[in-house]
Amino acid sequence: MDQTIFIGGGGVDYATPQELILKYANRHGLIAGATGTGKTVTLQIMAEAFSAQGVPVFLSDVKGDLSGLAVAGSPDFKLHDAFSARAQKIGLDPYDYRAFPVSFWDIFGEKGHSIRATVSEMGPVLLARLLELTDAQEGALTIAFRLADEQGMDLLDLKDLQALLVFVGENAEELQLRYGNIAAASIGAIQRRLLVLEDQGGAGFFGEPALELSDLMRCDAAGQGVINILAADRLMLSPRLYATALLWLLSELFETLPEVGDPDKPKLVFFFDEAHLLFDDAPKALVQKVEQVARLIRSKGVGVYFVTQNPADVPDEILGQLGNRVQHALRAFTAKDQKDLRQAADTYRPNPNFDTADAIREVGVGEAVVSFLGAKGAPSIVERCLIRPPSSKLGPMDEAARAAMVAAAPLQAKYGPPLDRESAYEILQARAAKAAAEAEAAEAQRADDEAAAREFASAQRYSGSRAQGTGRRRSSGGDSVGTAFAKSFARQMGTRAGKAVLRGVLGALSGR
Repeated sequence: MDQTIFIGGGGVDYATPQELILKYANRHGLIAGATGTGKTVTLQIMAEAFSAQGVPVFLSDVKGDLSGLAVAGSPDFKLHDAFSARAQKIGLDPYDYRAFPVSFWDIFGEKGHSIRATVSEMGPVLLARLLELTDAQEGALTIAFRLADEQGMDLLDLKDLQALLVFVGENAEELQLRYGNIAAASIGAIQRRLLVLEDQGGAGFFGEPALELSDLMRCDAAGQGVINILAADRLMLSPRLYATALLWLLSELFETLPEVGDPDKPKLVFFFDEAHLLFDDAPKALVQKVEQVARLIRSKGVGVYFVTQNPADVPDEILGQLGNRVQHALRAFTAKDQKDLRQAADTYRPNPNFDTADAIREVGVGEAVVSFLGAKGAPSIVERCLIRPPSSKLGPMDEAARAAMVAAAPLQAKYGPPLDRESAYEILQARAAKAAAEAEAAEAQRADDEAAAREFASAQRYSGSRAQGTGRRRSSGGDSVGTAFAKSFARQMGTRAGKAVLRGVLGALSGR
């Protein structure tokens, strides 16, 4: 029998198990519903179930509620009786409380191990999306990346990129013959956007040691998959950084992991919460890239689950690839809401026992309509479902306990302090220092040459003045012997005999 994870109970009496088959879990999924309808709890219980089956999980904790996965639930919890009654109603027996293996991560390095990527790994396309650049500005950024590759300069952190942009701007005339026009205004705009990113705290995301994907795909000694929780409550204040960081991570998984076909269970399940941020104002090229990643990454053994308020937040090209769906209640107050509700209902295989649109509108908190891929990989008929209660703590864990877990984890030593090896910034600084030293030496040599020239000219003037004084003294007493000879010789040149004498003299001098 196929391995499954239990989501809840369905049918009229909620006694029919609603299960997700593990070998189809890499066919991606959707968790949707209005605020307050139970999406976060559904995400929590799915993460628990995957972990229990030895599947590592990555998820973002947008509201700060999911750290409770690291702590066992308690009978003292105020909803214990309600949870126990629900577990009995849906046939979850035994229902026990337990904790799960968790690793905490944080781009800002405050509530978990630092997640870092190098600027080179991010690439110009995603970085342009993050910085909200125009096409012309993205072109200038692409030129900078190409130049760094050809010059063998690593782009690790933002100061590397900023230094490289300064170099590109200062040498734009020489570079444009090879790479095309580089407008100073484009370079300036990119630099300003980088300053904004720094002010938002995004500089800490770029650098080394960069994240190794293998550290997200671990199991504990008991064989349970580690649940990797990204602290995103502060990160959500910079939605572009949040969406770009997760898309970068997906892209790295896609480009790095080997093909595995259809494994018995995923190698990793990736939950993308607040997925609408990925697609808001996204250019067509970016949406196509996400579609490509979603279509092909399942053959790498990775399942991607988008979590959002409305299925309409996800483009149709991607929505059509999401085979496992949990749809919580949707509000339908406006005409647009009603249209979205009907469109959401139309994506399910209908159930003759109820109207899907009515069910989506009517389900209460902790309930949903669900459809998972069946035994042959085809979507099952939609069913109403009562979601099972979580085994871990509902809500956040104690902050002091969390900080202690992070500090004691082996990964903290690996990802704690940042590294700063030689890269573009240091290379360009060294080049600038060398050029400055050479310019200083050339200036000193020029000054020395000019001083020597002045001394030589002064000496020549002094020598010339002395020679002129001596000549005047000699001529005052009459012509010298040489002068008299010259005058006599000139007179002889005027006669034919003189010319003959001249030829004889010249012939004698030439050896003729």
